[in-house]
Amino acid sequence: MPILPATLSLAADGTPCSPRFDDVYHTADGGPEQARHVYLTGNGLPAAWRGHDTYSILETGFGLGLNFLVTWAAWRADPQRCPRLHFVSVEKFPFRREDLQRLHARWPDFADLSAGLLAQWPPLTAGMHRLHFDDGAVTLTLVFGDAAEQLSRLSGRFNAFYLDGFAPAKNPDMWTPELFRSLSRLARPDATLATYAAAGFVRRGLNACGFAVVRHDGYGGKLHMLAGPYLHREPLRAPVWPARQALVIGAGMAGAAAAERLASRGWQVTVLEREAAIATRSSGNHAGVLLPVLSADDNLQSRLARAGYLYTLRHLAALPGLRDWHQDGVLQLARDEAQAALQRRIVDSGYPDDYVQWLDRDAASARAGAAVTSSGWWFPAAAWVHPPAWCAAALARHPELIRVHTGVDVAALARDDEGQWIARDSQGSELARAPVVVIATATSTLAQTAHLPLTRGRRVVTLLPAAAVARADTVLCRNAYLTPAFRGLRALGATAAPPDSEAAPQWHALNLAKLEAMLPGASAGIDPAQLDGRGCDRPTSPDRLPLVGAVDIAGTRTNVRLDRIARQPGLYCALGYGARGLAWSALAGELLASQICGEPLPVEKDLVDACDPARFAWRAGRTATGTD
Repeated sequence: MPILPATLSLAADGTPCSPRFDDVYHTADGGPEQARHVYLTGNGLPAAWRGHDTYSILETGFGLGLNFLVTWAAWRADPQRCPRLHFVSVEKFPFRREDLQRLHARWPDFADLSAGLLAQWPPLTAGMHRLHFDDGAVTLTLVFGDAAEQLSRLSGRFNAFYLDGFAPAKNPDMWTPELFRSLSRLARPDATLATYAAAGFVRRGLNACGFAVVRHDGYGGKLHMLAGPYLHREPLRAPVWPARQALVIGAGMAGAAAAERLASRGWQVTVLEREAAIATRSSGNHAGVLLPVLSADDNLQSRLARAGYLYTLRHLAALPGLRDWHQDGVLQLARDEAQAALQRRIVDSGYPDDYVQWLDRDAASARAGAAVTSSGWWFPAAAWVHPPAWCAAALARHPELIRVHTGVDVAALARDDEGQWIARDSQGSELARAPVVVIATATSTLAQTAHLPLTRGRRVVTLLPAAAVARADTVLCRNAYLTPAFRGLRALGATAAPPDSEAAPQWHALNLAKLEAMLPGASAGIDPAQLDGRGCDRPTSPDRLPLVGAVDIAGTRTNVRLDRIARQPGLYCALGYGARGLAWSALAGELLASQICGEPLPVEKDLVDACDPARFAWRAGRTATGTD
């Protein structure tokens, strides 16, 4: 799914323009002024966001990002602003970072905001990219791809619409009845819309979809624009909680991420961990590797891993005090000639160099610092991290909002008549209560999630003395992974083992054989009997995707739409991450927090459905009734 970058070009008068569409990005009379007149004034901003806890804006056509910068600046300048601002923008042909930097230099008033945006500007890859600013109060979700296709995948309801894009005569695909209907589906009852376009068919098309737009004075040399409210009043299905309080069961990566993302929205979160310390089980490894998944068909797992990988990199960079992680890059070697050819074809399909590169064997050996066995993928921004340090940093980010209790085993959950979930220990004593619970344990024995299909998937990791393998400090993968030295040790793994297996020479020997397949001669002289390591469960679902979202009621009717399956009120889960905990935890935490708070979701609807805990019961129900 290649994303083609926009071409930086200027018209004769210096106005940024698009050779592809033969049109300018804004009027020659001034870009920021046009944005203020058309989109802020046209939507009644800043007054319209006052009194809202969260205000959400959807834009078609990010372009130069001026509408976002102008809106962000107005939000910052308004002492009565809403606490949280969501801005979602779709763009099929985004600019490269360096081109945006040159273009933004024309508007020094936005220098600070532009620098913040450019610091997080993502690689030009398809899908949704969620960026946070101003300590999470402002969220920008960039959606790279075709507007008509991407709008159909959005989940959320919006307060305001910025209908932008090149002129209807130049870019008719952005002004279709289908696109207008998508906007109608995404509109809140109090929504408004504004656009610089004033063509009659645009006005009639929007009004046919429930918007009451009328002509207003345009900006500069443009005589008219359109603006008006959304008249349909379909009720919202947003959750309503008696208090913004949550229990999170489990203090590993899944639980820590969910707690931190809820706390970032002002929620009081109590974390209950059965072990004596946080990040003890699946999240307790010496080092973990963060990299994406690539496939020829860009399947669901690849798309989710890409979104999670890029979101996690931004999340790690934003955690105060987190030191034990490094973006040294990851080299993923091909297993055989067939995979080597496939790897090259996938990279050649259009991925940008700052996301992935294909290296021949010589170049891969230079990266590894030693002779390797094959060509491979080089992920220049990929990282390794000490998972316990990540969990600690996430749980410490909002100390006034997150309370962690260790050595507390939740044996049972029950919901009372007042809508509070009560967690009890094995003696029946109350541990904590809240209207919302997130179950984020590696393995759950609670009755509410007993019906969810998870396998334990035991793995053993070997710890090598740093001096045992002399090589460059970058992660190497090929049916296994080898990390750089951290606290005198390298992590090598992981090998599948029977349930409850712990580190033993037989498992170390298998890991060393995988090391030898990557770096011939590297395992020479290493005695498996002298090595240490650890075993841990990596619970996995049947389709190898996580279970993230509202927990369904076991035995409920399932021959309905997936989002109509009955759920246990206020009960959510983050389970089944398998070997992808590093790539999925932060994004899954953001997804859960967005669902719980009724905000626009950070990934496309089909990815949300692919992670839905009810999907297995839904599929079984459809098969049983012959719906499939």
